[in-house]
Amino acid sequence: MVSFVLPEELRMLKDNLRRYVDAEMIPHERDSVAEDEFRPGWRERFQEGMKKLGLWMMDVPEEHGGGGLDLLAKSVVWTELGRTIALPAREDLITGPSVRSILYSLEGELKEKYLLPVLRGDKRACFAQTEPDAGSDPASMRTTAVRDGNHYVINGTKRFITGAARSDFMQLMAATDRSKGSRGGISCFLVDMDTPGVRLGAQYQTMMGDKPWEIVLDNVRVPATNLVGEEGKGFSLAQKWLGAGRVKHGARAVGVAERSLEMATSYAKQRVTFGRPLADRQGIQWKLADMYMELEVARMLVWRAASLIDQGEEARVEAYHCKYYCDEMAFRAIDTCMQIHGGIALTTDLPIERMWRQQRSYRITEGASEVMRTVIARHVVKAYG
Repeated sequence: MVSFVLPEELRMLKDNLRRYVDAEMIPHERDSVAEDEFRPGWRERFQEGMKKLGLWMMDVPEEHGGGGLDLLAKSVVWTELGRTIALPAREDLITGPSVRSILYSLEGELKEKYLLPVLRGDKRACFAQTEPDAGSDPASMRTTAVRDGNHYVINGTKRFITGAARSDFMQLMAATDRSKGSRGGISCFLVDMDTPGVRLGAQYQTMMGDKPWEIVLDNVRVPATNLVGEEGKGFSLAQKWLGAGRVKHGARAVGVAERSLEMATSYAKQRVTFGRPLADRQGIQWKLADMYMELEVARMLVWRAASLIDQGEEARVEAYHCKYYCDEMAFRAIDTCMQIHGGIALTTDLPIERMWRQQRSYRITEGASEVMRTVIARHVVKAYG
């Protein structure tokens, strides 16, 4: 059974982090980030705060020296951090190095070369899956890896790769058998960024401020030992990470919606038009009521999906629920918040415009809403037909 009440220790964590965000992050959220990167000193400042709260390396397993928080606990953290724009939208690193679960499967030399340096902060990695013709449809992937003796020869182009220029290596998805698509035809490789044939292509300026890269691979020779897991099983490895990532999307979206409701309600009580506060008007009250109800539904979806995964359930569809419903809900919330504020919301004096831009992007990235709905629809037809 999934409880809809947080355990006492998570309620304490939530309250402590809420106080920190309100006191140390929100007051500085227009100063700490420029073009979706930390200004000097702010990352270190927030990292110290996370260490004091006991959240440093929170998602690193205990056997690797981390906090080993489960997904429900991490969801609580992501929600509270989602209430502020004091952090870069795509890459914050304030709770420790970014380590995707793929790396935890490494053993021997690969573990020594890739996982441990990332945990120490000596190396950084990026995740390279999206392509010009294969975003939400990885089965259409055109980057190929062909076995040649003790190596694989990789050719292709990856697009919209966050942090590529700062990374020491990439976790690359490539087709080893295009005829099988995502069902046994995609493999995962660790590729050093300084490998001959790897180069950075175009850099894209997005409306959110971040600048992801294109990575071009031209006859790149990678040792066969850099294959992660079995050949053809790369997509399943990525899906395990993406499932938790979709829950993260939902948790962060809950934080965005909660902040939107806070700002909208506060402003509606203060702003007087035609002799009455906006909060006295039914048209505004109903907007606030809808925001609140949708927020509570989203929160329960996140907690349920996280709890099921923590219990060892697959919860694939529940993760899709989080990505689709919560991201769409949070965009409606910040859009309503903007509408209630009126013209002042269009200025950079308030965080609303940046939150609006960021949340609009999440409806596309890491799985467009239409793709989420399609997968959920397949489940409905199978379960209820």
